[in-house]
Amino acid sequence: MNQHPTTEHITSLIQEGEFFKLKEVLKHYEPAEVVELIEEEEEREQLIIFRLLPLQLATQVFEYLDLDVQKHFLANLSQEKISDILNEMSPDDRTALLEFLPDDFVKELIQTLSESERKITLELLGYPEYSVGRLMTPDYIAIREHWTVQQVLEYIRRHGGQSETLSVLYVTDQRGVLIDDIRIREFLLSPPDRPVSELMDRRYVKLNAMQDQEAAIDVFRKNDRVALPVVNDDGVLFGIVTIDDILSIREEEDTEDIQKLGGSEALDEPYLDTSIWEMVKKRAGWLVILLLGEMLTTSAMHHFEDDLQKAAVLGLFIPLIISAGGNAGSQATSLIIRAMSLGEFALGDWWQVMRREIISGLALGGILGVVGAMRIVLWAQVIDPGYFGPYWQLIAVTVGFSLLGIVLWGALAGAMLPMLLKRLGLDPATASAPFVATLVDVTGLIIYFSVATLVLRGTLL
Repeated sequence: MNQHPTTEHITSLIQEGEFFKLKEVLKHYEPAEVVELIEEEEEREQLIIFRLLPLQLATQVFEYLDLDVQKHFLANLSQEKISDILNEMSPDDRTALLEFLPDDFVKELIQTLSESERKITLELLGYPEYSVGRLMTPDYIAIREHWTVQQVLEYIRRHGGQSETLSVLYVTDQRGVLIDDIRIREFLLSPPDRPVSELMDRRYVKLNAMQDQEAAIDVFRKNDRVALPVVNDDGVLFGIVTIDDILSIREEEDTEDIQKLGGSEALDEPYLDTSIWEMVKKRAGWLVILLLGEMLTTSAMHHFEDDLQKAAVLGLFIPLIISAGGNAGSQATSLIIRAMSLGEFALGDWWQVMRREIISGLALGGILGVVGAMRIVLWAQVIDPGYFGPYWQLIAVTVGFSLLGIVLWGALAGAMLPMLLKRLGLDPATASAPFVATLVDVTGLIIYFSVATLVLRGTLL
């Protein structure tokens, strides 16, 4: 196995002006290795390395680079070099780059493309921002059903070099309408004179160009494919979407959901690339909303102020009570939102979800209720007898049943709220864990003091 020169050696070649040697060295690097090398260098050295790469390697490296580095190269490379790279890039990667550049710059770059590539790029950019059309590439192999296996293999040898993937071939009619997809292994294992029509079963999975990208993620997961065809409303094959693009979209969606679950707006850029002011704006709104929500907790406590004055001991357990309910709600919210994103159940299964949470809430509430009550019993009988006064048994019952009710309510609220938002057409991740916890805090106090009123009436209250 060949050992590549170290980063220090590459930097030394640049400083000494040994560009011919460096060019020969870089020819033997894999794209991912060049990307890693570029990321470790300063901007000046990055440009020198990139300019010395052969066109095909430069194009592959460019597609892997971070957007900021791509922008830097586009601003400093010659027009001819930019044109060559953009023409060589796969259409879907090129479109992803152009989406993040200023409109005027995009217009200039599009003019550098060849006529055929310009047409493809403009078509891709014409689809809605989060549609499958923005992900697809027109680089695929389409064949006809009257061809033989031998003809198909010869066609692949002539035209397969430009295809995004050769794992699946697509059968179309004379109008370009998709009629089947066939895995390449079927052709490799079939006699040369066998017609394509005998390999067809006319069962295939497809995506629509106007379909939402999130829907495409579900289709890929359910069908275990490395690529899927994309058609228009008339069934005409426009392109394909490959699994690498879907994985990128899935990562973005998961990141957005996780950030929302934490109680903030989703960041538009990586954490370290987001300015402090932008970070504050993304987080301040939710914190204000949560603060206003927690103010309702103060209002609830004010409503039961007389009870607190009569039985001050009840105030000792308020943090315990509201944290238990908030934790149960946060757990349920996280589980339900993740299950919904994975398509583990549909909205029509709401009763099944509710039934499970009722059972789980009762069990969890019962466990916490017993633990909470036993803590009071242990304290009153062993650690500090007389601390809770003569009615310690009733206080233990109050805390135990309150925990049962609050945990049950928290589990139900945490599970049902995301489903309700989904039914209303909103993002379920908006039902963040802090939001659910705040909701349960307020209602938890009401449950706690209601139970206390029933149990302690005629004694402490």
